[in-house]
Amino acid sequence: MEWDNIYFEKKNKKATTKKKIIRLGLIQWQMRPYKDLDELMHQAEFFIDAVSGYRSDFALFPEFFNAPLMAENNHLTEAEAIRELSKHTKGIVQRFAELAISYNINIITGSMPEMKGDLLYNVGYLCKRDGTLERYEKLHVTPDEAKVWGMQGGTGLKTFDTDCGRIGILICYDSEFPELSRLLADEGMDILFVPFLTDTQNGYSRVRHCAQARAIENECYVAIAGSVGNLPKVHNMDIQFAQSMVFTPCDFSFPANGIKAEATTNTEMILIADVDIDLLRELNQFGSVRNLRDRRKDIIDLKKTSSS
Repeated sequence: MEWDNIYFEKKNKKATTKKKIIRLGLIQWQMRPYKDLDELMHQAEFFIDAVSGYRSDFALFPEFFNAPLMAENNHLTEAEAIRELSKHTKGIVQRFAELAISYNINIITGSMPEMKGDLLYNVGYLCKRDGTLERYEKLHVTPDEAKVWGMQGGTGLKTFDTDCGRIGILICYDSEFPELSRLLADEGMDILFVPFLTDTQNGYSRVRHCAQARAIENECYVAIAGSVGNLPKVHNMDIQFAQSMVFTPCDFSFPANGIKAEATTNTEMILIADVDIDLLRELNQFGSVRNLRDRRKDIIDLKKTSSS
């Protein structure tokens, strides 16, 4: 597999798909000690097996789901430990790519640390069931990620064509910057996936409420998945708070509160939800309000300034 050139060429139209009802499988991951990479991937495969057993089209993992592997390097500084963790990333992605094919499911790997030269990034991979790979990056790192880990923000922003339509992926904090998802909506995004990791309820609330706003303003579905539990032997990753959810626009064809499905708070589980792509097309044309069509492009012009 090629690791340097895995982006598809951009297109300015909706992705072609025969599927109109897309099934999403969200994995609310329990942080717990794992003795090695094999044990962690065994648990990951269990969840992939479970959501694929319900014929899900996508499996979504949380941000930094592999953080338990840092426990073996807890004697190092936080910055050194996460760089040791990044050495597992290529192998994890390889395993996910194989699982995507064998379980016939598109896997969004959440996120993992990755070194490019001397710089550390927060990245993830879309492992498609046809065997191809796409890479995405966290563009806005949090103050904690920058200060404690020395992490850099990425530059790549784009949509991805899949056999279930066009999707976007924003890692955690990126969901709190509305211009990113608006640019993805301009490229024809139907579903936005947000893998996240938050330690406190207020941190979670920022991601949750911003994600729901993205569903309304961009007339798309938004799926968020996070981790729960604690890691007493991993510095800077002590506790987690999450409630994974699937959001919809708010109009007559959708749930009145804009919530399609929600997991139990702080409990390890999977969440399965079906989303109807045709309803998005109807909303764009005949909705009570039409956020995308009614934009004042004569006074606001949003463009990318870097290639993705």
